[in-house]
Amino acid sequence: MTADLDAFRELAHTFCQKELAPNHERWAKARQVDRELWTKAGEVGLLCLSIPEEYGGGGGTFAHEAILLEEQAYAGDDAWGNAVHSGIVAHYFNAYGTEEQKRRWLPRLASGELVGAIAMTEPGTGSDLQNIKTRAIRDGDSYVINGAKTFITNGAQCDLVIVVAKTDPDEAAKGVSLIVVETAGADGFRRGRVLDKIGMHGQDTSELFFDDVRVPVANLLGAQEGQGFIQLMRQLPQERLLIAVSAVAAMEAVVAQTIEYTKDRTAFGREIFKFQNTKFTLAECATEVAVCKAFLDQCIERHLRSELDVSGAAMAKWWTTDRLSRVADECLQLFGGYGYMSEYPISRAWTAARVQRIFGGTNEIMKEIISRTL
Repeated sequence: MTADLDAFRELAHTFCQKELAPNHERWAKARQVDRELWTKAGEVGLLCLSIPEEYGGGGGTFAHEAILLEEQAYAGDDAWGNAVHSGIVAHYFNAYGTEEQKRRWLPRLASGELVGAIAMTEPGTGSDLQNIKTRAIRDGDSYVINGAKTFITNGAQCDLVIVVAKTDPDEAAKGVSLIVVETAGADGFRRGRVLDKIGMHGQDTSELFFDDVRVPVANLLGAQEGQGFIQLMRQLPQERLLIAVSAVAAMEAVVAQTIEYTKDRTAFGREIFKFQNTKFTLAECATEVAVCKAFLDQCIERHLRSELDVSGAAMAKWWTTDRLSRVADECLQLFGGYGYMSEYPISRAWTAARVQRIFGGTNEIMKEIISRTL
């Protein structure tokens, strides 16, 4: 931490407590955040924090992205999909976009004028991205996109979506390319349902459909076709580190909530906290947080030096999300029946924790990745 990061945390904390914390229930019912949230965040400089200033970004580092994610978790919010918008989508443009693409799209992502999404997963294809069915076949000066995507964060609101598609259906990984679709006025583009999840109810996770959607050849991300799989593999470590940041911050938050609750509530004439089982359980949970945070900080430092490899990011993702699920479950138990009531933040944290072991690549896939380096 530096003076700059400390000052930034104050800004992030104020924004999250004012704009996120009061809206959990309303966004859960709407199944998406307010569209105005994006422009408000853009106005105060909280979007695209680690994108260069020349493209409208904050000119910061991954540390800034991590602090905002932490403050979002401390505010109890799991609805705002900024981690995808700023931490993932914007970085595909920054890393692989042409100069024209960067200047065309990044400033509008940074201002909140555009909301970004990335469409990888399909109804029949999850982690096996080499075998996606979506096609983007060149026809003159256009690509014609056909296919369906599901579980797309920001899907209901996105104005700009990076579509993972096969430009050469006869190839596996070498046939994958990333094609950018501007959704406004795109003939053949349809949004499906906002999916009814067991948790993260305020996040607009949606289906997207592409029926003969034409986009200019200039919307290919990268210098040539067939680079999409490599581009995905290079960016996935940051995505997985973002998940780990959210997991550890959520773990910290649930432990703090549980300590407060057990010290306020009594049973058999004394505070619940004073029972040995409660103290020992919370001691274990606090230790899990401390160990995970130490490992996460090490991974962030490595990432800031461009030294975090695919295996290290996979370790961080699977370990922290697995521990989050365990800690959230232990803490919910200490709330007793109230822990199962949706009005209590612990219940939302518990259901939200479960999916973190799935998205960004399942934890089983993480172990497979790690095993390849042994």
